[in-house]
Parts: sequence; C-alpha cells; structure tokens
Amino acid sequence: MAALFNYNICGCDSWGEIFQKIEIWEPLIHHIFAKEKLRVSKIENLSPGTNAVFKSGDYVVKIFAPKESGFDVSMDYATELYSLSFVRSLKILTPKIITHGIIRDTYDFSYIIMEFIKGVMFDEASLNFTDNEKYFFAKRLREITDLFNKPCEDFNGIDVLLDQGRYRRWSIFTEKFRDERLEYLHNHNFGTKVFVHGDLCGDNLIIDNKNCIYILDFADSVLAPIVYEHAHLATVLFGFNTNYLNGFFGKYSTNELVDLCFDGLLMHDFGADIIREKIAASNELTCLNDLRKKLYKLIE
Repeated sequence: MAALFNYNICGCDSWGEIFQKIEIWEPLIHHIFAKEKLRVSKIENLSPGTNAVFKSGDYVVKIFAPKESGFDVSMDYATELYSLSFVRSLKILTPKIITHGIIRDTYDFSYIIMEFIKGVMFDEASLNFTDNEKYFFAKRLREITDLFNKPCEDFNGIDVLLDQGRYRRWSIFTEKFRDERLEYLHNHNFGTKVFVHGDLCGDNLIIDNKNCIYILDFADSVLAPIVYEHAHLATVLFGFNTNYLNGFFGKYSTNELVDLCFDGLLMHDFGADIIREKIAASNELTCLNDLRKKLYKLIE
C-alpha cells in the first residue's frame, strides 16, 4: 500500500514546518478515522503545541511526533492516556477519549482521538475578567487541582529532580548558576511527590458556556512536588497578578510565594524558559540568589 504520509521528517526544524499543515496530514487522518469507524468532517487547526493537533467535527485528533522529529515525546502518548483516565476517575472535567492507537506508515504515529470541548480558552476569556472574576476563577482552579495533586503510581518513571535528560534547557545559564541549581535540587527536601499536570497554561484551560473549567493536554504530566505545579501557575497562568494569586493561594506571605516559585521553577522541565520569558534574561542571573532577588521584586 502506498504511504499515507509523504514528507521527510528529520529533526525539529522539519517537524516545525509541517506539524500543523492540514494538507500534509489529511490522508493519514482520513485513514485513522476510517480505521476507527468514525465519520471525518472538515479538518481544522487547533492551538499548536509540540504534537500535530486538529479538529474534525466533534473530535480532536492528536498525532504524536515520531522519534525522527528530534522531540523526545516517547513518554507523551502513554502519559496522556494514563493521565486522562486518572483525572476523569476523579470526576474532573477533561475531554473523553474516544479511541487511540498507532499507525505504522512512513513513520510510526501514535494518536489519540478525543471529544472536542466547546468553549473559550482561558487566554481569551480572561481578557474581560474583572478583579473579582480573576479571584474566583483562581479559587475554583485551586479546588480542581487539589483533587488531582495527590500521590499516585509512578506512571512514566520520570524523576524531575535527577533526570539529566531534563537539563538541556539550562545550558544558556552560567556554569555557577547551573552548578548551584543541581546542588540545591539534590540536597533540598521538596516534600511528597504528587500527580501534576505540568503545563496549566491558557491554551490548556477551556471555559464552557456554563462557566465550567475543562483541563486539556496532559502530555507533560509527571510525579513531582506540588511546587512544580504551583510555580508554573503563579508565573505562567497568573503572571503574578495579585487577584489570581489571592484566589489560588489564599493568605500568603511574599517569602512563601518566592520560595514556592524558586523551588518549583528550578525543577520544572520548562523552568529555564519560564525564567527567561517571565523573570530575567539568563545573563542577569549569575547565581541562584540573583533569581531569588528578581522574584522578590516581582511579587512584593
């Protein structure tokens, strides 16, 4: 049988060129839907991440980057399947998995087909939030995350503190900063590891017409100390806005929030990128104390 996917994937640049181009993926998507006995409708783009994600009628099809893309997503497929099942078992609103599988074509493509959730992404909805709405949204999100931020089985074997494969993003920082970071991670007690979503950004939260919050995209879920989740929320989703912070964290001191963000960002897989984008350029941080000082100025 002729190949359904006819594009050369060799590294992240080639993947970046094609992973959201509908015309390239259409034959493969039609084959997947036929295989699963589902009706395919017009194929549309959704917000891009690392993987190829499209909408077709009432469905979302997520096709995971193959190893040839240069992205290490070998765990993402199994992680998302486990995580969606785990979180839905807690009655948390997430897309229902319709089916999943692997297509062995030009490359091995793992895929998941989920229900499409109608609503507005947080990034868009929050543009019109009042201060009160920010507070109560964050308060509700805390109630939701508290339900799943709890211990569970080690579902993907990732060690957020010691896994050297997660160090590459820190290479742009000074050697002193990197050495201090590793020493801190190896010698500090961060508490019990719990299930975390890991990427609760504006694209991964949907608010429907009943004001219910749906959580999407669990491919970055992992077992980690809870500060891993909370630091990402404080910096990325809330942008240190006091209304969100008060709603999510309740009464907190500047010292407590600085410590939380400091610890969580140093261990987070996206921590280096978050620091550069939200806190300070890497050349402004020669040691860990510089990072702590920057956080104080943003939070106080």
